[in-house]
Amino acid sequence: MTNLSGQIALVTGASRGIGAAVARALAAAGAHVVITGRDAKSLEAIEEAIFEAGGSATIAPADLAEGDSIARLAEAIAQRWGKLDVMVHAAAVLPELSGVRDIDQTQFSRALTINVLATQALIARFDALFKAADDPRLIYLTTSVAASPRAYWGAYAASKAAAEVLVASYAEEARNIARTRVAIVDPGATRTAMRAKAYPGEDPASVKPPEAVAERVLALLGEQFASPHRERVNLST
Repeated sequence: MTNLSGQIALVTGASRGIGAAVARALAAAGAHVVITGRDAKSLEAIEEAIFEAGGSATIAPADLAEGDSIARLAEAIAQRWGKLDVMVHAAAVLPELSGVRDIDQTQFSRALTINVLATQALIARFDALFKAADDPRLIYLTTSVAASPRAYWGAYAASKAAAEVLVASYAEEARNIARTRVAIVDPGATRTAMRAKAYPGEDPASVKPPEAVAERVLALLGEQFASPHRERVNLST
């Protein structure tokens, strides 16, 4: 089993869904997990569940749409721990599904801000903390539509594809000059609120739970994967 004892992990989008499941899994493996998201009450519930299971966590409510929030988060982690061993970037926003010609510009702008600009800001602000760790790893959660465009998913797909390019480029830049390893993981169909929003008629029991993705993410963190690594989590329910 993956042992993350003594490691500091940051999970974005940790207030629910895959992010919350990943946070619990990393804490169970021994990491001290910094959980961030916009919903403070939900973060508190995740933190309490981690404590009750014998793990440790720190909540850090933040809206990634606000550029200063990422800078403040990085500074707080730097002052307290001086390093970051693991980042699992799960936060994302799904704009309304529509044809490209009908994309709502306000929603598209927010998707670009959170899905793309925040991703770059996280890399920029935490690069030095990665370099201070012995075996730093960044796992970015993506979507299949980023690589295989689908009708009516253009706004979301474009934002995630752009973020993928940033993450993969960072991996290439770090390849020969840093220890940071990067993995881009497509969770596949998973039982989340975002999935329910996109597929309102789908039976939630027909797709795997977030814990299945968290289990794979945790296992990946225990592997010496080559960077950049790409995979899709295909698991039955």
